[in-house]
Amino acid sequence: MKKSSYVFLLLLIAGSLFAQKELTLEEAISIALQRNSNLIVSKNNLESTKAGVKNAYGDLLPNVGTYASWDWNRIDDNGSTQVDYLGNETAVPSSTTFSRSYSVGVNGGVTLFNGMANWANISQSKQDVKAAEYQLEKLKQDIVYQTTEYFYAVVNAKELMKVQEENVKYNQKQLETISERNKLGSIPVADLYAQQVQSGNAELQLIEAENSYETALSELLNYLALDVLEDYTLKSDVDPDVEINTSEYMEGLGDIMEMVGQAMKSRFDYKGQEYTVKSAQSGLTMARGGFFPSLSGDYGYYSSATVPSDLFDRKVLSFGLTLSFPLFSNFDTETQTQAAKVTKLNAEEDLSALERQIKIEVKQGYLDLMAAQKNLEVTYKNVESAGENRKVNTERYNLGAGNIVELLQADRDYVEAMSDNINALYNFFVKRDQLLNALGELDYKVYE
Repeated sequence: MKKSSYVFLLLLIAGSLFAQKELTLEEAISIALQRNSNLIVSKNNLESTKAGVKNAYGDLLPNVGTYASWDWNRIDDNGSTQVDYLGNETAVPSSTTFSRSYSVGVNGGVTLFNGMANWANISQSKQDVKAAEYQLEKLKQDIVYQTTEYFYAVVNAKELMKVQEENVKYNQKQLETISERNKLGSIPVADLYAQQVQSGNAELQLIEAENSYETALSELLNYLALDVLEDYTLKSDVDPDVEINTSEYMEGLGDIMEMVGQAMKSRFDYKGQEYTVKSAQSGLTMARGGFFPSLSGDYGYYSSATVPSDLFDRKVLSFGLTLSFPLFSNFDTETQTQAAKVTKLNAEEDLSALERQIKIEVKQGYLDLMAAQKNLEVTYKNVESAGENRKVNTERYNLGAGNIVELLQADRDYVEAMSDNINALYNFFVKRDQLLNALGELDYKVYE
């Protein structure tokens, strides 16, 4: 193989090793739903909670156990004197005796009634599972929103970096023009110095924008549990160069009362808290079961013998019922009942607090989205106005009709307007997703 072919092969391998990895918003959300630590822990805890349902049903079933035993005894008697009922003494000689016994059996018991505590335990276990499942669903929605927020922060920073790059090019071109005109004596040296400062500031702002972009990208990769040292580039569906119609993203939103009602029906955390209240009620039923009498049954089957061959020559089958009445339990039942009441009251209060919080989130989310929409519309107009103003002032200065102060200020106004527009654009999408999350409408299943 020729040397040039080797070089081409090495370049091809190096390009594949150091090529940028493209990451879309959908891919980022999918990765987050697979790698998020809190989500993994919640899934593991859910499996443990589900096991509690099986255990609760097991309390209704009889328990059965088997046993086998072997005993060996040796008795050494040194002898003694015994007196019979007539007062006669009889000498008992010393002796040594051995005995062996074997036994096998099956036994068990079953709780027939314990104040309905066993049935309440089943209900509580099922309600705990439903509460955990709903909380898991809400966590997935939060992960979707959080990933979206991180993702938009990165693309926002990247677009701001592009604005600063274009501004550096513009100011460098202006610096070259002013420098040449200064050499020709058509403009004073003060204009040259002013433009040099402007160009230096533009370069500094570009460095700051690059640092902000790298920081935002690292935060996203860290949230996704990806290697922050690998080279990723993000691909966004939002084109900042195209003015979006915000009304398309506002369709389906009613008034605040309608949205609150919708959120109460859709929010998984609210549904989960309702099941937590039901679980606390079942816990109270379990605690009150200690005030009622309990009925249990026991059963057994066993055989014993002195030699193994005689086992099952004598068999014993037994059944029994035990009815117990709690007369005094050292106030344990009262304490447990009071604790269960407090748990139920706290769960109800948490539900009320969550309802108030949902109302705040929906109202604030709606107002923030309205403000973001208006801000975006204003920034579009500001960009157009600032762009035209910079163009006019550049032409006036080049014709000698304008001054350097007006030119530099027009440039700063344009960069600021562009930056504000980009910030407003991605802020609009973040606020939209924030409201959807408050309404419980963020779809995560399409990313799993």
